[in-house]
Amino acid sequence: MRALVLTNMYPSDRDPVRGSFVRDQVAALRRLPDLELELFTFDSLGPLAYPEAAASARRRYRGAAFDVVHAHFGLNLWPGLAVRAGARAVTLHGTDLVHPRSRAITLAGLPLMDLVAPVSRPLEQLIPRRWLRRSELAVLPCGVATDRFDRIGRREARRALALDQAGPYLLFGADPGRAEKRFDRARQVAGDTPLLTLGAVDPQQVPLWVNAANAVLMTSERESFGLTVLEALACDVPVLATPVGIAPEALAGVEGAYCGPFDAVLWRERLVPLLEQEDPRVAGRAVAERYSAGRMAERVLDAWRGLG
Repeated sequence: MRALVLTNMYPSDRDPVRGSFVRDQVAALRRLPDLELELFTFDSLGPLAYPEAAASARRRYRGAAFDVVHAHFGLNLWPGLAVRAGARAVTLHGTDLVHPRSRAITLAGLPLMDLVAPVSRPLEQLIPRRWLRRSELAVLPCGVATDRFDRIGRREARRALALDQAGPYLLFGADPGRAEKRFDRARQVAGDTPLLTLGAVDPQQVPLWVNAANAVLMTSERESFGLTVLEALACDVPVLATPVGIAPEALAGVEGAYCGPFDAVLWRERLVPLLEQEDPRVAGRAVAERYSAGRMAERVLDAWRGLG
């Protein structure tokens, strides 16, 4: 099978954090046998970014034919139409279905897709079925890079980050500048406990930050998927999360983790025993493995094959 992944959600020198989960899925797909994968990325800055991307893709792949062209993010399905394909697919990541303008443009293109793939069940509920005239519908998360996210000794992680070995730390597993992530809630529940944040942290360094913390906080109002939860579990680090995205499913039955509506008093009570331990851990690795980038890539390939 020959496939093309087309996206503007991909790390670059200017923004090394953007779309690292898409990069992880592309890497996992490239490890699968019997698959030839091309990657086309572009910068979405500027009013003509999408027409220019379409023209560039058309020039690059003139005369080429792919079994499937798969766009990541709803708006990117449009430049993907410039490339000849046996089947067309799009992964929907959240903003493409939530932001009013992006939603309208995304929905308008869905009838042209053979496969529509939201990254979570809650996101699937935002897709009106009348827009899926000929499309298969499949939930296809990108998954967690379990080859990168793994348990590291807390002392080793803190030493690498030049953090104090004594005392607890908490980690807010997102960019504090993103309003929907609700950094204000994390600050409220952290109180006097030092609160680390990711923001512009190099994705290759994120496992160190996760392992350096006594617990990870995901206080979001909404999540299309919620990779933060799985990254913490892959490292066996306790995580407290609001019941959005994958959190209710992934955290069910994980002792020492918590999933529930945000309540500063209750969350603080849940944190107390974790803050008192030098290196608290949970049995999360096996859960994260169920959602690994490798397994999710296999699901993508199966979905592609089903379009033939």
